[in-house]
This record gives sequence, structure tokens and C-alpha cells, in this order.
Amino acid sequence: MACCGRDRDQASDVLQEAYWKVLSGKAKFEGRSSLRTWLFGVIRMTAMEQRRVLSLRWLRSRPKDTDEPDDVAAEGPSPSESVADRQRAARLETALSQLPPRQREVLHLTFYEGLTLAEAAEIMAVSLGAASQHYDRGKAKLHELLGNDGGAR
Repeated sequence: MACCGRDRDQASDVLQEAYWKVLSGKAKFEGRSSLRTWLFGVIRMTAMEQRRVLSLRWLRSRPKDTDEPDDVAAEGPSPSESVADRQRAARLETALSQLPPRQREVLHLTFYEGLTLAEAAEIMAVSLGAASQHYDRGKAKLHELLGNDGGAR
């Protein structure tokens, strides 16, 4: 879901395409990492490929002179969530969007997907040292952006 901007339909398409790559032999597990890490990598690369294709289609189909804003508002949280939780989530989302892509990705893989830093480094195709640096800098920047309360409890 994170690779697809929380779009369930797109995430389903990406997952199906990733499974097809595995079953057809286009993506081959060579044992250089855990199966879980490898599969996350296949899904991540598939999502990136699909995002590129969709972006190109959108750019080609977009009228040259448009008054539409570039960003479309995401669907809001469910009514059952408290106002405070929604505000904290919005602050966190805003802060995350201000991070460089690699910092945001390593934080997502470690916090939301529960991967180790070494697994995240493998998925991102960077060294463990680079992943660690992105992780540390990302956390420090989030702390700075969110202030003392961290945006969550």
C-alpha cells in the first residue's frame, strides 16, 4: 500500500504483477537475501515501474493549459477517528512528505513494514551504512519538523 500512495486498487495491481513476475520466472530468487526481503524488493520495483508508466500516461493526456491544481486531496480519515488523532496523523504525513525520498523510504520499511535496517538496505539497493545514515537523518529531521511531541503518542 505504501508503494502505491495507499491506493488499494493500484496496490492490488502491483501485487498481482509482482506475483506474475515471480511465477513466470521474470523475477528469480537467488538466495542472496531472505525470501521476505527479496519479495519486498520485487514489489517495490514493480510499483516504481507502474508509477513511471502511469505518470507518463498522465503527462501525455494532460491538457497544456489547465487550471486544475497539481495535487488532489486524499480521502479523509474515517469518522470514528478522533480529531486529535487526525491532526497528529496529518502532521506526521506532512512531515514525512518533507523528507527526501530515501529517508522516507527507509523509515517506512523499518517502522511500517517491520524490516530490519539491513533488509531495508537490501530492498533499497544501498549499503547498510547508507541506509543507516538515511535512517538517522530522517528520524532527526522528523523530530525537528514535529517538535517535542513527535506528532504521536
